[in-house]
Amino acid sequence: MYAIIDLETTGGQPTQDRITEIAIFIHDGDKVVDQYSTLINPGRPIPFFITQLTGITDDMVRDAPKFHEVARKVVELTEGCVFVAHNVRFDYSFLKKEFADLGYNYSRKTLCTVRLSRSLIPGQPSYSLGKLCQNIGIPLEGRHRAAGDAAATAILFDRLLKISQQEEALRNPTISAADTLATVDALAPTGRPKKAPAGAGAAPPKQPSPRRVAAVQEAIRTALLPPNITPEKVASLPQEAGVYYFHNEQGEVIYVGKSINIYKRIQQHFAVDYKSRKSLEFKNSISDITWELTGSELVALLYESAEIKRMKPLYNRAQRRSVFPAGIFLRTDENGYKRLYYGKADDHAESHPLIALGNQYKAKGFLFHKVAKFNLCQKLCDLYKTNGSCFDYQVHRCKGACLGLEPAEEYNKRVEEAIESFTYEHGSFVIIGQGRRADEKTIVVVENGRYLGFGYVDTDFSARKLNDFKEVITRYNDNKDVQQIIRQYLRTKHKDKVKIFK
Repeated sequence: MYAIIDLETTGGQPTQDRITEIAIFIHDGDKVVDQYSTLINPGRPIPFFITQLTGITDDMVRDAPKFHEVARKVVELTEGCVFVAHNVRFDYSFLKKEFADLGYNYSRKTLCTVRLSRSLIPGQPSYSLGKLCQNIGIPLEGRHRAAGDAAATAILFDRLLKISQQEEALRNPTISAADTLATVDALAPTGRPKKAPAGAGAAPPKQPSPRRVAAVQEAIRTALLPPNITPEKVASLPQEAGVYYFHNEQGEVIYVGKSINIYKRIQQHFAVDYKSRKSLEFKNSISDITWELTGSELVALLYESAEIKRMKPLYNRAQRRSVFPAGIFLRTDENGYKRLYYGKADDHAESHPLIALGNQYKAKGFLFHKVAKFNLCQKLCDLYKTNGSCFDYQVHRCKGACLGLEPAEEYNKRVEEAIESFTYEHGSFVIIGQGRRADEKTIVVVENGRYLGFGYVDTDFSARKLNDFKEVITRYNDNKDVQQIIRQYLRTKHKDKVKIFK
């Protein structure tokens, strides 16, 4: 049995938007046998642009049931059914979120008619519901209303079942069309043939159509994948460290990522619940996956950062900007005291941060740590707002810079010591890590606090001077992002060798 479902909502994000209408058509593998639809009161105003799209107004849903009032009906109707929808992750994610808010874990096998359509009706200019129905002659009345869209999806699903049945009949003429049609549901959704009724004269179980069942079961099994990505492509992904690229149908790179296990990371990409229309658009845009192995986790981090800045992929918007938007800054006040402070990088565009950090919370914590370690003044570091002395002075941890009692020259020396601790522990060094093969190593070179790049050498490579390493690397730009990547990596329990040069 299949539950063909369409929803209308107040917006595109399940985490914050709500359902305004639901329609369910129950299909037994041969025909629609039951249906249900209702408006739903979302408990919040419907945005004007949504009303323009769907025609559903606040007045229309004012007296409609709330979701909790129809939840039992939805569960009962869809029990034992495969959840079918056009772009199934959108509707399924919304229903799961509504049920989760009620404390119920709603779980069904899913099937996406976009993916099934691409498999059985290839070469269409568009697989959006409206354009696909128009191109293959399916009537679609009440577009962007749940009942209209669900009815059209039900016709599309029925046609997809019959297409696969006809293909099987052409390949295997000994199986009649009637037999093939009658047995389509034999393996769905449990994957096991149904038993014939007991008793004398019971007919032997009909053999399910391998092709037809296979097409549907394959669509169920691969429902989490983007429509253009095959299970074979996912199976071919390496379980090694590297950088991976998502491409659209035109071959353009739309996303760059990295992982110590590319296969597992991409599986996670596809398994997460849909959060917004933008994330669904992103997922449906993925038509190919390529990758480059790096061997080293550090090199994967550095290479991903460089590739994002070079290619500026559409769906790496956050990483295209600095991934460390906060930082620690320095200024000198009118009394000659050097004052460290934290803030957003964008708010202090006129000066570069001494160190970039992930957010202001981390920056504040980092600065508190340095104040304690180097005996600095909380007030002069903007960590204690007062017109008088800071708290540390009252407990004899501050030497009185906040009151002008400690000379600026003495205080500033400790500030400089703190600033030196922001940078790498050593000025010039090479990080030697795991390569892409057993007979290979990776090297990352930093000279005088400046990142130069990375490269690969054989395990028998021997070098005594820093210049020997510099000659075998590919040069990359130094920036605050890669500096932070290297600093954070060196703080982890890595197994790489660090070779220091004086």
